[in-house]
Amino acid sequence: MTTRTTIRRTLTAAALAGAAGVAGVVAGGTADAATPGDGSSVLPCTSNQFTARLVYGGAGAGNRYAAIQLTGKVGERCALPGRLPVTLVGARDVLIDNEAPDDAPGVALSNGSSAYVQLHWTGIEAPDEQETPNGISVTAPAASNPHGDPIDPSVTLPWTLGPVDAVPATHTIDVGPLTRGTAPTE
Repeated sequence: MTTRTTIRRTLTAAALAGAAGVAGVVAGGTADAATPGDGSSVLPCTSNQFTARLVYGGAGAGNRYAAIQLTGKVGERCALPGRLPVTLVGARDVLIDNEAPDDAPGVALSNGSSAYVQLHWTGIEAPDEQETPNGISVTAPAASNPHGDPIDPSVTLPWTLGPVDAVPATHTIDVGPLTRGTAPTE
């Protein structure tokens, strides 16, 4: 064997080993493990990179639970902060209390992975002391794609979970931090 053949085979083996390593990282699905701030290349989500739905979580002793579940679309990869802006549409006497800390860890979404924001409120007052929101909105962290095209960051879901207490003592919907996984149900 000549020196030239040995060098060529060595370089080919090194190139194949490097390609296998890259393929292992890509196929290994490391996007789900990435979180904002970890130095990864996951960009902030736009509202068109995920789907959202309101998930009923159960009731008991006057307490009501639900969640806003966000699921990454196939082929998309993006990051959401641990504290998402949530607002109500309608129900002027009902407030949102975002209890998530400002530094709550973010979650990366990709290829159908999910995260959710837990909601809690009460429903024990008389009907004339309750209000039913028209909808609930969550705001994505990015208002444009990497090309600079504007995208409305707001996603509004119809409120299908009945009335919420609207008296001064009990008139809030508590919002928790973003949590990796699917929303809990009854």
